[in-house]
Amino acid sequence: MMTENPDNALARIRFVLVEPTLSGNIGAVARAMKTMGLSRLELVAPKQRPDAEALARACGADDLLQHAGIHADLPAAIAKCRLVIGTSARRRTLDWENLEPPEAARKLLAEATEGEVALLLGRESSGLTNAELARCQFLVHIPTNPDFSSLNLAAAAQVFAYEIRHCWREDLPEPTRAATHAPSGEEAPRDLATAQELEGLHAHLADTLRDIGFGDPDSSKKLLLRLRHLFNRARPDRVEINILRGILSAAQGRKSGKRPTRPTD
Repeated sequence: MMTENPDNALARIRFVLVEPTLSGNIGAVARAMKTMGLSRLELVAPKQRPDAEALARACGADDLLQHAGIHADLPAAIAKCRLVIGTSARRRTLDWENLEPPEAARKLLAEATEGEVALLLGRESSGLTNAELARCQFLVHIPTNPDFSSLNLAAAAQVFAYEIRHCWREDLPEPTRAATHAPSGEEAPRDLATAQELEGLHAHLADTLRDIGFGDPDSSKKLLLRLRHLFNRARPDRVEINILRGILSAAQGRKSGKRPTRPTD
């Protein structure tokens, strides 16, 4: 379990792109990272530095591109990292332990509470070399469809970023976890109907069914019980209760020929 501010752990996880070929892919990876709360992007000898295409593909993650480290070689990019995990499109027959994404996420987060960690993503065409993988403590493999295992760089980054955030949220206190899950601009909590208001609805519904001749609620307790279960599952709010009771009043008025009245209880 994390004992410090969990945001610090996310800030210490760096995604290291080794010799990426296309600047657009760099931007797409930045976007994948930012959507999951990750901010450290490091580039090793990129064929193209972040440019207009990278900014376009970043879709608002410009800050990650602006602050991305650019290194001449891999040792410089991971020099301060206490844990390095390399990604591989296929399982290797090397001596390193092979992880799946959830396991890799847990290890990265656990180590990030103590210091810097890195996830290496290799070249679009050939991935990481054995020499580069030799700098990793673990390898991680996405278990794709063996008949079509091709994942582009940004798609792979999104999988790993999601698993990291999923694991990070599991370690948050419940109120904080709910807050990080809520989308921006979310509506205020619903003003749910009270038990008394629900009972008023059920009584009104029974009266209306009797008035319009739909079954015989007095002898059909099962019907009313099923309707009660339906509204208990729905958990209507006060506005919805008023709408429903207005409909019931209108149905009663049409049946009797009287003008419907608004519910009062």
